[in-house]
Amino acid sequence: MFIDQAKISIKAGNGGNGAVSFRKEKYVPAGGPDGGDGGRGGHLYAQVDEGMRTLMDFRYKTRYAAQDGENGSYRDRTGKDAEDLIIKVPPGTVIRDAATGKVLADMTEKDQKAMLAKGGRRGKGNTWFKNSVRQAPTFAEQGVKGEERTIILELKLIADVGLVGYPNGGKSTILSVVTKAKPKIANYHFTTLTPNLGVCEVVRGKGFVLADIPGLIEGAADGVGLGHDFLRHVERTRLLIHVVDISGSEGRDPLEDFDQINKELDQYSGKLSNREQIVIANKMDLLYDQAPFEEFKAELEGRGYKVFPVSAATLQGLDEAMRLVTERLDAIEPVQLDEPEYEEVEVVDPKAITIDVVDKVYILKGAILERLMFATDFEDMDSLRHFENQLRKRGIFQRLKEMGIDDGDTVRINNFEFEFYD
Repeated sequence: MFIDQAKISIKAGNGGNGAVSFRKEKYVPAGGPDGGDGGRGGHLYAQVDEGMRTLMDFRYKTRYAAQDGENGSYRDRTGKDAEDLIIKVPPGTVIRDAATGKVLADMTEKDQKAMLAKGGRRGKGNTWFKNSVRQAPTFAEQGVKGEERTIILELKLIADVGLVGYPNGGKSTILSVVTKAKPKIANYHFTTLTPNLGVCEVVRGKGFVLADIPGLIEGAADGVGLGHDFLRHVERTRLLIHVVDISGSEGRDPLEDFDQINKELDQYSGKLSNREQIVIANKMDLLYDQAPFEEFKAELEGRGYKVFPVSAATLQGLDEAMRLVTERLDAIEPVQLDEPEYEEVEVVDPKAITIDVVDKVYILKGAILERLMFATDFEDMDSLRHFENQLRKRGIFQRLKEMGIDDGDTVRINNFEFEFYD
């Protein structure tokens, strides 16, 4: 089975907590703080594995989490940093943030590596909070939580040339003849349910990858048939081979088929309709009168297309067509993804603090506040003073006064409430 899209959740490791500890040496009766820092949480990366061809692995495992950093310990012992987690993806995988749709990484190069979630920062031990006034701090800092998000993996085949056309036009047969690929071939629509790849080499040393794209039909760009799911696989191809059933064996008009497929390509992406095309008029062996082919050829060559009379059954014309494809590929640059620039996911500033007012209760929210809450022992006066100083240092009290807070009004942070007095 070919799996070309997967949705998974990922989480980087949390940073380890700082330790609260004091020296307890035999001849040091009033030892100072010696709590060590926590370790960094593990980052989570994606890396290209050229041995992978599908996203099948992500169908069975949908959650990936890196390890947390170790907590700090006594005698200034720093917790061990967690190992990073690397998930392997096939070349051609585009990784998007599920919430925003923005591209995180376009995985195309061998062993390419991209960070998807950053591990949490280590928490500081109580040694950091010692000063001339507070010589025995009884609190430490908790490690920062690792980034967490849901991502979408989308595999776009990396092929130089794409075979496009109506179902049952002979694309799979052509692929099997000019490459060593063994696609399923039968005389009914949608034989090809997944893209097939093969390497064609008619000129020694100048092989190219050819992809047989599932047949497109009218409405494909809107999701009809199989087209909408697989049009994405045409996006990276540098050149298209447009296969047309010139015999009209199914009662369709070859020229109308050609125009309809290009209409679908244009509706899906304007860039695709401008991609260079070489036209193969297939099933010439079933055409007893050459006039339809000559009319078809005259019309398309008048539009600037090169048309080859081909019979995949008898091999007529295939070698000549593939030689021209090889020649044209030398002059065409690799295609970039549709997005001109890859945007990093907008990450909320961990230091950002919002203040809402509900019934004279001032509600403070922010990741940095959660960390301060975790690090504060509300039964310890030194810890409370540190908490108050941190709020003052970050300008929270000034913002509250600018918003009109009065003495005695309530301030709420998570489930903790206190009365404000200037």
